[in-house]
Amino acid sequence: MVMKSSEAALATTPDATGFGRFFLPGPTEVRPEVLSAQMRAMIGHRGADIKALMEKLQVGLKDVFRTERLVFLSSSSATGLMEAAARNGVRRKALSLVNGAFSQRFAQIVEACSLESERYEVPWGEVHDPQVVRDRLGKGGIDAITVVHSETSTGALNPIEEISRVAHEFDDVVILVDSVTGVAGAELWSDRWQLDFVLTGSQKALALPPGLAFAVASERMMARSRAARNKGIYFDLLQFQKSQEQMQTPNTPALSVMYALDVQLERITAETLEGRWERHRAMREATVKWVEEMRADKGVGLSVLAPKGFRSPTVTAVRMPERSSSVPVVAALKKAGIVIGGGYGKLKELTFRIGHMGDHTVAELEAVLDALEEVLTA
Repeated sequence: MVMKSSEAALATTPDATGFGRFFLPGPTEVRPEVLSAQMRAMIGHRGADIKALMEKLQVGLKDVFRTERLVFLSSSSATGLMEAAARNGVRRKALSLVNGAFSQRFAQIVEACSLESERYEVPWGEVHDPQVVRDRLGKGGIDAITVVHSETSTGALNPIEEISRVAHEFDDVVILVDSVTGVAGAELWSDRWQLDFVLTGSQKALALPPGLAFAVASERMMARSRAARNKGIYFDLLQFQKSQEQMQTPNTPALSVMYALDVQLERITAETLEGRWERHRAMREATVKWVEEMRADKGVGLSVLAPKGFRSPTVTAVRMPERSSSVPVVAALKKAGIVIGGGYGKLKELTFRIGHMGDHTVAELEAVLDALEEVLTA
């Protein structure tokens, strides 16, 4: 890749208005037409107008989640639906698969709901072995699995389909999946993979403003919810189901973000979900190739944190050379007008993260990589 100045790199960005400079791993950049949809007038949330909107949204959301079931819409962050997963889905003890900050947080949420969490931890950046999961479930005492599909802190992509298959070998184990940086960017099939509960947030690969979260629950999960006690009101899945069967919401919805969702789902339909998956894979491959070229051609000892074959198509965590900090790199890029993510948690100074998700293109990403190259070789 030819070295360019930061200004020249930005000039290659197709959208001269500025879109294409914000590559944080969430919230992600939002197209102007999607943002402006939030200016629509308010409507009542207990009438025919909201019903018509909800019916339309369900069509697009079912395609995004690849499900025939209702997609629950929550006016909360994805954290809210992680708590819903715990309160409705864990009877007593969960096996929490931990390989980064957000899978660790899922375990902490289970524990904060006064439930037990046994952790199967692997080094940050690695993924979980379905056979190890099978061996542990075979010993008994576990009634749920919590797992992150795309670990935002490390860029690792867990083999969710295989882990779900293992969970379904056991009649009394449900699988609860955080796909916050997965859905709409990484391939995911809620029904085909038999995911008992899978959730995401609006501000990641869906490329919407923050404020909404979405989930699909299997009948096994709904049976758990019917039997659950002390699950509260706001995140009671039975209330979500009851309301949304009537194309209503259980409480006051974030209507303006729903308007943005309406426009964005039309854009996703036009691109096709398969096309969106392929675009994200292409951005991942472009990032990996750049890392390899920086090491081989420029002598900058970068490496991709996640192992080959298990790398998220939406976010890449890049490990810095030994005795080098990512903090000044992220700061220098911001000064040049581009935002990427720093390392997260204990990886803060060891890595930087590129959120190549949402509506970004390979061309926009390459401009960011060129600017990064200039910073790293200065």
